[in-house]
Amino acid sequence: MKTIIISILAVLWYSCCFPQDTVPYGSNNGKYIDIDGTQLYYEEYGQGTPLLAIHGGLSTIADLGPVIAELSKQYRVIAVDCPGQGRSEQADSLSYQLLADYFSKIIDQMKLDSVYVFGHSDGGNAALLLAADRPDKVKKTAAFAAASHTSGYYPEAIAGLDQLNPEAFEKDFKWWLEPHLQRTPQKDQWKKFVRDFSAMCATPLIIPDAKLREVQSSVLIVQGDNDIVIPGHALALHQSIANSQLCFVPAASHFILYERPELFNLILIEFFNKEPQLFDWTQLGVGS
Repeated sequence: MKTIIISILAVLWYSCCFPQDTVPYGSNNGKYIDIDGTQLYYEEYGQGTPLLAIHGGLSTIADLGPVIAELSKQYRVIAVDCPGQGRSEQADSLSYQLLADYFSKIIDQMKLDSVYVFGHSDGGNAALLLAADRPDKVKKTAAFAAASHTSGYYPEAIAGLDQLNPEAFEKDFKWWLEPHLQRTPQKDQWKKFVRDFSAMCATPLIIPDAKLREVQSSVLIVQGDNDIVIPGHALALHQSIANSQLCFVPAASHFILYERPELFNLILIEFFNKEPQLFDWTQLGVGS
C-alpha cells in the first residue's frame, strides 16, 4: 500500500510528541449533552463570551489544549468532542454539515445568546458552515486551515484518502487507534467511524459557494504559509465571505497550534477582541 500523506491524520501524533499544558484537556471531568440521541462529551473553561472550540479530524479536545489554555483566560471556552471522536458517541452518519448542525443545536440547548467560534482544519470547515447557518447566534468565526472543496488542498496532502479503511488503520495507524479505543464509549464501532470519516473527507464539495456568501459574522481565515491548504484557495475563501480577514502565519505548518502557540493565540485574541480598522485610502487621494 502506498504511503498515505494526509496531514489531518498526523495531528494526534504531533500533539502526543510535543507535550502541552499540564491540564488533562479531554479527560478533565467533562459533561455530556444529548444531541439527536447522540451523547457528546464537552468541557468548559473560563468565563465571558461563549467560544465554541471545534477540533480537527481524527482529533479530540485534548489537541486544542494550547488554544484552550490561553483563550479561557478571556472567554468561556466550550470544547466538544465531535461525534465519534474522543469521548463522544457516533452519529448515524458523518458530514461537515452534520457537524455544523450538531453545534447549532448545542448553541440552542445550552441557551447561548451569542457565540464566537474557532475551528481547526475539519473543525474550520464546520465552523464556516455554522456561521452561515446561524447568523442570529454566531458573531465571530476564526477558521484555521479551512477549505470549501478538496481541490483547495495540495494533492500530496490528501493522497491516499481512498485507502482510509479499517484494515489500513489496524496496520498503519495504531498510534491513532489505540488512544481512540481508550476514550470512545463505543469500542466495537470504531470501524464504522473510520468508514464514515473517510467518506466525509473524500466528498469533493465541502462548503457550497452559496453558503459562503451567506456568512454574515466577522470571519478570520488563518493558516500557516506551509499548510495543507493552497494559499490561493484561502484567498478565494476570503474573497467569498463579505466580512472577512485573511492571515498567513510565516514559517508555520498545519501544526501551528503546537509550533507557535503564543503567536497563534495572539492572532485569535486580537481578532475576537477588536473590530477591524479599515484604512481610508481617500486620505492618500486613492479613489477620489
